[in-house]
Amino acid sequence: MQLTSSHPRTRPIAAGHLRAFEAVARHLNFRAAAEELSLTQSAVSRQIQALEDEVGTALFLRHTRAVELTSAGSQLLRAAASALERIDASVRQIRQSAGRKSVAITTWASFASMWLIPRLEAFQRDHPDIDIRIDATDNAVDLATSDVDLALRYAVPQGIPASAQRLFGEQLTPVASPWLLKTHPIKSIEDLSKCALIEAGDAHRTRHLEWLTWQRWLDTFGVQPVAASGKRTRASVPAKLSPQRWMYFNYANQIVQAALTGQGVALARLPLVAESLASGALVEPLPHTRLDSPLVYWLMVAPRSAQRPEVKAFCDWLLVQAAATREAIGDVPDPDTVDQMD
Repeated sequence: MQLTSSHPRTRPIAAGHLRAFEAVARHLNFRAAAEELSLTQSAVSRQIQALEDEVGTALFLRHTRAVELTSAGSQLLRAAASALERIDASVRQIRQSAGRKSVAITTWASFASMWLIPRLEAFQRDHPDIDIRIDATDNAVDLATSDVDLALRYAVPQGIPASAQRLFGEQLTPVASPWLLKTHPIKSIEDLSKCALIEAGDAHRTRHLEWLTWQRWLDTFGVQPVAASGKRTRASVPAKLSPQRWMYFNYANQIVQAALTGQGVALARLPLVAESLASGALVEPLPHTRLDSPLVYWLMVAPRSAQRPEVKAFCDWLLVQAAATREAIGDVPDPDTVDQMD
């Protein structure tokens, strides 16, 4: 059935019939859709007919005992199904948080699992009336248009808005489990050849993240064996150091987990392993070979959320936690970013 009109339709369709359309499209059966929606079959049929009139074309092909989507129906289903899911999710969130204070945070998964979440219990203990929602994604969220209150990001200072607050900088350092070091002691860079080396698998594809590679670290701290004079000489070690094997992971928490279980030596981000080093779960076998990274951890607050008491309370707590991390890792801020520290 092709509906025709002498004038093209330009006004948006009414959304009320989309729920019936989605149910029929999912079941491909008017009776099953009617049962799900607690409506009569004729009521659902009328809603579909009204929607087809508004759209201007048939959305289903009616057969004797079944229906099937037309190409137009399939196109509308792709949009309607995802839109209804987002609406339902938002309604659930609104109902759950009605009358309660909440803070919504976006950050990337490794930082959430390795730094933020382990510290959250202390905040929730002091603020039991504030709900926390964490959206862990590697995609940057637009604070101006999303429903997120603040973002925790990882980037070089260039291009970061002036309103961003510096949490702490970063150094890279080799780490390993204590029981791995019992069987494979590491006293020098050359000893790394006895172990597997673990690093970020995608770091070589991004200019800034290239700082996370063993290649960069070895280029910086490579040394030859002690010469006759007793002095060590700089060298291009990467061409000469051959580890037992390489292990690559996409996420920092996977890299550290592999090191914790003794699978090799990881080149780790010091702020993310400071707690494991303090507890003895990880050991820093070459503490004098920390490599400064240009990457910085930032706090950014959505302008519309900045004055809400619960957001201010969370930011104040977060800055205290960041100060403790700076102290633990001996962080000295870059001159260009020192004015952005709390």
